[in-house]
Amino acid sequence: MSENRINVTALAEQLLGPYAEVRKASRARAARPELQRDPSLAMDAHRERVLGQLSLLVEEEAVQRAFPKKFGGYDDHGGSIASFEELVAADPSLQIKAGVQWGLFAGAILHLGTEEHHEKWLPEALNLQTPGAFAMTEIGHGSDVAAVATTATYDEETDEFIIHTPFKAAWKEFLGNAALHGKAATVFAQLITKGVNHGVHCFYVPIRDEQGNFYEGIGGEDDGLKGGLNGIDNGRLHFTNVRVPRTNLLNRYGNVDENGEYSSPIASSGRRFFTMLGTLVQGRVSLDGAATSASKIGLQIAVTYGNQRRQFNSTSDIEETTLLDYQRHQRRLITRIARTYASSFAHDGLLDKFDAVFSGRADSDDDRQDLETLAAALKPLSTWDALDTLQETREACGGSGFIAKNRFTQLYQDLDVYVTFEGDNNVLLQLVGKRLLTDYASEFRKLDNGAMALFAAKQVGNTALNRSGLRGVGQAFADISDERKSANFFKDVENQRALLTGRIKAKVAEVANALRSAGKDKAKGAAAFNENQDLLISAARDHGQLLRWEAFTAALEKIDDPTTHEVLTWLRDVFTLSLIEEDLGWYLGNGFLSMQRARTLPGYINRLLARLRPHAQDLVDAFGYTQDHLRADISSGGESERQDEAMAYFRTLRASDNAPISEKSLKKSSV
Repeated sequence: MSENRINVTALAEQLLGPYAEVRKASRARAARPELQRDPSLAMDAHRERVLGQLSLLVEEEAVQRAFPKKFGGYDDHGGSIASFEELVAADPSLQIKAGVQWGLFAGAILHLGTEEHHEKWLPEALNLQTPGAFAMTEIGHGSDVAAVATTATYDEETDEFIIHTPFKAAWKEFLGNAALHGKAATVFAQLITKGVNHGVHCFYVPIRDEQGNFYEGIGGEDDGLKGGLNGIDNGRLHFTNVRVPRTNLLNRYGNVDENGEYSSPIASSGRRFFTMLGTLVQGRVSLDGAATSASKIGLQIAVTYGNQRRQFNSTSDIEETTLLDYQRHQRRLITRIARTYASSFAHDGLLDKFDAVFSGRADSDDDRQDLETLAAALKPLSTWDALDTLQETREACGGSGFIAKNRFTQLYQDLDVYVTFEGDNNVLLQLVGKRLLTDYASEFRKLDNGAMALFAAKQVGNTALNRSGLRGVGQAFADISDERKSANFFKDVENQRALLTGRIKAKVAEVANALRSAGKDKAKGAAAFNENQDLLISAARDHGQLLRWEAFTAALEKIDDPTTHEVLTWLRDVFTLSLIEEDLGWYLGNGFLSMQRARTLPGYINRLLARLRPHAQDLVDAFGYTQDHLRADISSGGESERQDEAMAYFRTLRASDNAPISEKSLKKSSV
């Protein structure tokens, strides 16, 4: 270990973020065996165990935080998300089922309903007397919520809405609590009154009686065994002319009176739809945080094992080399530590933005749109990263990583679906890409004709400079015969910012120009968009990485300890330069880097990794998970004991007269 160590305690506190005390309390809860996953249980028993665990959360008043004080809450929206995220360390099924009950089902009542609905349904949702499902997704319209086919038609004669599923593709699908436990559902359907469809609205619909039987007109199926999260009773629901009172419409943003007249405080149907869906963004926010926590758990286990496990003895006959001393192992793990730190700091910003919107501190249309975009940019990255990190950490632990009790395989299975629920990752990034296009277009609208011509000329000049190779020639000339100049370039914060922002601007401009060339022809426009969809999603992904970089860079300013600041700066640089290395072909092809400078990049990253290697254990220990959270045999210290025993054995053997003679030494002596 390096003589100068980072301040693990202070760094751990910083990583806990703005809701540190809430996280600590939730982590203490997640460390208790009665709230943890029992890997020996089959699906049915696992489901019942998780339902019982929800009751424990209710008993300990751990679920009301986001709700009004009159219902036992604190109106603490960010803290509530932080608390639920930490349950992933106990069992991802518990984290998600709790999110379904109190984030989605009760959250829909809170955010889409009015005081009357709160008084009527929130108490039993909060105390789990009414387990609920969140019935938005349909078999045929997964991420396309605006096109759901379930209808809610108002009947003036009876003052009721008729909920109806017209065909099987409109069945509500993959709903937690739907297969067994749910007694009610918040159902999203097209609201129709007086022959006019007013778009998607939410309705409170009882679905089962006290004996667990479906009410008349309601049916469903159990999704059965899944690839993961089998503590959750996911299922399908369908409705055949099911009648509910008119007042079961959660009518904060759209109401129908007894005469069938529709009214809304939001005139635009499009803005109304996105406002209603925006109130439920918390699912994406919590998945971003939970996925980052899962990555931390995997890395803490793998780095601990890699610091103890030894393999091959190239330098000693007694002591084999520690896995983490190998450059390749550093490449596999330390780069992912850097990425996870970036994700963690970015998530803190997302939580802060979420709380600002939902507390009303900053709740304008622009604020809500920014929150939606931020969540849509970060959730895909963290959930994809979790799968990548868990797979790489599993492999880095060899066969031991494949043993179920060491957690990797089960965490991977449970986290797998995070990439496609609460918004498919590619669909979310397309939303981000469209926002980037909108912002790009708005910049042009702000410019007068002279400024626009100047801007266009500058873009043409930059493109010509990059693609002609002139910029690259200049870089190569500046760096010739001195790799330190390239290193200085890459570690400069403004150069990092320019490389990350430059590729976003270039990609968005390329898509915008392609769409502009299609003119107002809708068919040509759709074709142009489809032809550039992959590039747009790539730009959106780059945008998410830029947000992470900005969060990491801002976090460095809050670190007082010099050693910690230096080490975290190296870690930030590894994160940034790994992104550039992964996309090096684009940077070279578009003239942003010279061949000379690009050749030096991998070597510089490797040197940074070597500097970080002595701090790797401290960096993952700062994640703050104990063995009660990790619950992996290979991170418990047993491997270190085995290695010490082996070295002591060979040391004693070599010192004795009983050591066998190597065949190689016999051959050498005979020469």
